[in-house]
Amino acid sequence: MGQTARVSAFVWIAAASLAAWLWLLLCQGFFWRTDVRLPPFADSQVSDPHISDPPHGIPSVSGLPVSDAPHSDPPGDQPEWPSVCVVVPARDEAAVLPSSLPSLLAQDYPGRAEVFLVDDGSTDGTGELAHELARRHGGLPLTVGSPGEPPAGWTGKLWAVRHGIGLARAREPEYFLLTDADIAHAPDSLRGLVAAARTGGFDVVSQMARLRVESLWERLVVPAFVYFFAQLYPFRRIGRKGTRTAAAAGGCVLLRTETAERVRIPDAIRHAVIDDVALARAVKGDGGHIWLGLAERVDSVRPYPRLHDLWRMVSRSAYAQLRHSLALLAGTVAGLALVYLVPPAAVVVGLIAGSATVAVLGALAWLVMTGTYMPMLRYYRQPLWLAPLLPFTALLYLLMTVDSAVQHYRGRGAAWKGRTYARPDTVPDEG
Repeated sequence: MGQTARVSAFVWIAAASLAAWLWLLLCQGFFWRTDVRLPPFADSQVSDPHISDPPHGIPSVSGLPVSDAPHSDPPGDQPEWPSVCVVVPARDEAAVLPSSLPSLLAQDYPGRAEVFLVDDGSTDGTGELAHELARRHGGLPLTVGSPGEPPAGWTGKLWAVRHGIGLARAREPEYFLLTDADIAHAPDSLRGLVAAARTGGFDVVSQMARLRVESLWERLVVPAFVYFFAQLYPFRRIGRKGTRTAAAAGGCVLLRTETAERVRIPDAIRHAVIDDVALARAVKGDGGHIWLGLAERVDSVRPYPRLHDLWRMVSRSAYAQLRHSLALLAGTVAGLALVYLVPPAAVVVGLIAGSATVAVLGALAWLVMTGTYMPMLRYYRQPLWLAPLLPFTALLYLLMTVDSAVQHYRGRGAAWKGRTYARPDTVPDEG
């Protein structure tokens, strides 16, 4: 009797997992698709975003309604390109700067553009190296500044961004490009971002840089990281007006200057550890129009060769994402277990207990999970046999999230490069 009751309970649990996956498949903004991207440049593209017939490929490439899709216009269709200031916060980035900064200095941009690198208290010669790279490679003008230590209530990155924006304001740019020191841009990256922002009427255009995937652990963890992010913040919903979903990718954010001043960026989000999502929420909450998609020619050059490196990347901010709430942590752990761990467990339990129903329900849920993960693996050019291993990767993320909470309560939460940040509700407000 007890065995029958346990099997019956597992039938309901496996059915709930399958139901969750069917809902995610059909009702969560088609998060699993990877076609939300900026369209490539083409001289044959039409420059008017209000035409009745869209440029070839826009509906399938952007995944957005034509009126909401960013269109990249050819250079000849932009009578006057707006000025842009690129702001790069950098703390101890000498290892990656030679692979990223030259790509910014070499931007093929028809308008006026400058780069402002903010050396945030580096001890490895980041600022001096930036000057040397500019002398060696030439290209766009480079200014290197240093803001000093951030005051209470500010994260180091946002304090550096504030300093960089302050230096750049003298140039009166129409846009800021906020990009991290480990991000390499193709020569036409800035041109594409600006064209998309202007023709689409976007206040923010952001691209999720393609992260490095070379080591075994990177192959297992990195594509899943982007997959989970898209599941939380479906890109299609972000780009549509009238939706509450808002997110950006901090490595590549083009921000309209007028919007930044109106919304008070970065001051309004000065204590945000997950600053890219906070920025997007502030802009969208003020009625702004934002777009986020996967990048084709914007890449992160930072290596995460060991599991320890990836663990730190996730755990440093996972509990902050849950607003330091034990209730949200418990719900997240339960949700991850139901959605990702139950399907393979149901297959095993069903086979051992001789319950075809449990095994079939688990197998179907696992099959849907595997199918939704395949497009992300293709985007990262990884073998599809990794897809069935997603439950293992999800277990790692579950443990990383729990560890993030443990580190927080030990006073080491949200720690990055020698700094540990307090909960937002413990920092002082501006006077």
